[in-house]
Amino acid sequence: MMLGSVWADDQFETSEIHLEKNLTDGDAEVVINASADDEGLSRLTIAGPDGRLLLDLNAPNSKLGLRKILVESPEPENDGQILADYPAGEYRFSGTTTSGEAISAAARLGHDFPSSVSLVQPNDGQKGVAIAGLTFEWTPAKGARHYILILEDQELDLEMEVELPGDTLSFKAPEGFLHPDREYKLAVGAVAEDGNRSFVEISFATTREE
Repeated sequence: MMLGSVWADDQFETSEIHLEKNLTDGDAEVVINASADDEGLSRLTIAGPDGRLLLDLNAPNSKLGLRKILVESPEPENDGQILADYPAGEYRFSGTTTSGEAISAAARLGHDFPSSVSLVQPNDGQKGVAIAGLTFEWTPAKGARHYILILEDQELDLEMEVELPGDTLSFKAPEGFLHPDREYKLAVGAVAEDGNRSFVEISFATTREE
């Protein structure tokens, strides 16, 4: 990430924080991603720009520690709660590896979101969607560096997620993923340069026979 992630002497492989909002549900969350290089972490702390300690994670009884850590906040209504709890600015990542080495990094969180896409095909709530050759389509979102498409089979609780370039406005459903007479949820998110994301989602159902 250009602004949302900072590399620190190859000690932290990833140190990233970003915001996600779902315009369909009207909620928002913060997502934190941290990973060490090769060695596991026995401790990870993250402090906000106001000095508050927001995360203090320990693995004191593990010899291998934890290498990759993904943390998501609850998803309250997008009424300012997330922005108040996670102010814009620099977040400090501090870690201790299982060998006792102290490592650190920084990541910047912004409060601006990219505009959202509009899903063109299929329509929200559409029934009897044909599987053969189904292509999802959306309009471009201003400020999007790339897009994330998530397709969920709600019956099997099976999810597929793909990252697509910023000039991509369609995606053909992979053969074998969709099944007849099944309900699905489709979400497309616009991702800004700093990692913040704006999602919209729809539901649709496939036709009974193919």
